[in-house]
Parts: sequence; structure tokens; C-alpha cells
Amino acid sequence: MNQTEKMAKISAATKFTVKDFTELVKIGIVNSNTITAFTGMWLAFQLTGVSFIQNLDILIFTILGSGMVVAASGAFNNVIDRDIDGIMERTKNRPTMTGKISGKRALLVAALLGVIGEALLFMTTWQAGVIGLIGIFLYVVVYSMWAKRKLVSNTVIGSFSGAVPPLIGWFAVEPTFSAVPIMLFLVMFCWQPPHFYAIAIKRKEEYAAAGIPMLPVVKGVERTKWSTLFWVALLTILPFFMWELGIVYVILATVLNIIWLALCLYGFKMEDSMKWARISFVYSINYMTILFVSMVVIGVFL
Repeated sequence: MNQTEKMAKISAATKFTVKDFTELVKIGIVNSNTITAFTGMWLAFQLTGVSFIQNLDILIFTILGSGMVVAASGAFNNVIDRDIDGIMERTKNRPTMTGKISGKRALLVAALLGVIGEALLFMTTWQAGVIGLIGIFLYVVVYSMWAKRKLVSNTVIGSFSGAVPPLIGWFAVEPTFSAVPIMLFLVMFCWQPPHFYAIAIKRKEEYAAAGIPMLPVVKGVERTKWSTLFWVALLTILPFFMWELGIVYVILATVLNIIWLALCLYGFKMEDSMKWARISFVYSINYMTILFVSMVVIGVFL
């Protein structure tokens, strides 16, 4: 390899695009979790009577901080999963696999995002900062480094970290527990298994090839459908503990839950499990979007 080729290789390795960065931090997950953090914060403002206009610094610190913490977790996960990402079709083109972003650079980005994000959260309340740290630890260490690779219950264990963002938002404004933040946590916690079970069914062969003990790989698709039904059934109970958000929310959430419950039951009759998984996946995304947007809108009138 001549000097020109060496310089070209070094240049290619030191440059990466905005798209590479967004893939490294898993921007879709960052966006969705930032929305749930905002919802928790917004409801805290509305239910406690604290003016968000007079606390725009808290709003900005919380949004940026929670987003960076989630982004850091995603980047750490991409570094950890390099040994299996190349085996799976949906992850083989991640920048940490193609070489566009080296492992060292990805770790540096993750660390910087984590430190800055945590600093911003601690500028709201120390409780929000601690919850952010707990979220990173649960996702990076407990889930990514251990549960994902060792346990069939990996999806459920990973749901703990995914349910943290609305708590960050709430505690940034009101650093005490009450029914609303607990219910927000439980909604996110119960939503994640059926959402990710749908992905696991769709990608069953890929997970099997990578040696990841996802539920449909180890226990089968039929068992996964029963587990999906179980978690959706739990979701149907939660709105009745959230009367502080008003009857409109309770009715809307109940209707969404009943539709999802019916979809779960219909899954046992469908012969094409892959088709059912695709439908369930799409519904789960729309479900969460509608639910949390409605909380924000309803919060204006509380």
C-alpha cells in the first residue's frame, strides 16, 4: 500500500456523516424516548402548577440531557454488539460494522454524550441525574452486556431502562414520587415486551444465528404470542389508575388497549405469524405515539 492509499484510508476512517452519527446513537430510539421524557416533564409542570414559561431552563436541560443520555446508551450498545451485528441483516450496515466509525471513536462519542447529558440533568434536580445514571447502567451493563446474551427474559429486563425517560422528565420538575410518574413508568415498561416481541418474531432466524436467546427463538412463536397477550392485558389495567389525567384519557387509552388486545387474540387464528408480527409492530408504534401525544394535549387542560 503506497502513501497515497494510506492517506486515503486514514481520511475515510476519520470522516463520518450525519447519517453515520444518527445510526450510531440510534436516533429513532432517541426521538421516541425524548418524547416520553418530555411527556413526564410536561405533566409534572401541569399537575403541580409550576410554570414552564418561568422554567424554560429546566425544559431545555431536560430535553437535551435525556436525549444525550439515551444517545450515549445507544452508542455504547453499538460498540458492545459489534460481534453479533455483522451476523444480523438489520444491523450489519451500522457504522461500527462498516468501519466508518471505529470502536474507540464510538466509545469517545458515547462517553462525551453521557457526561454532557448527565451534567444537564443534574442542573435540573439531583434525582433526575441519578435516574439518568441508573438508566444508562441498566441498558449498557445489565441489558447489553449480560441479559441480552444470556437470558430469555432479556426483553423484560431491558424494559426497565426503556421505562426510565418519563421518570427523568417528571423528577426534573417534581422530585417526588406520586401515582402519575409510577403509571408512566409502568406504561412504558409493559409496552416494550409486546413491541420488541414483534421484532423478535420478524427477525427470529437472525437472532438465532447470532446466538441471542430471544423468546421466539428459545420458546417458539406460539409462546411469544401468549406473552404478548399477557403484557397487553396488563396495559389495559393501567388507565384506571390514571384518573388525574381525566376521563378523556382513560377512555382513549382503554379503547387503544382493547384494540391491541383484540389484535393479540386474532394472532392465534392467523396462520401467517410473520404478517401478524408486522401488524402488531406497526400498531405498537402508533399506540405509543397516540398515547403520549394525547397526554401532552390533555395536560394543557389539566
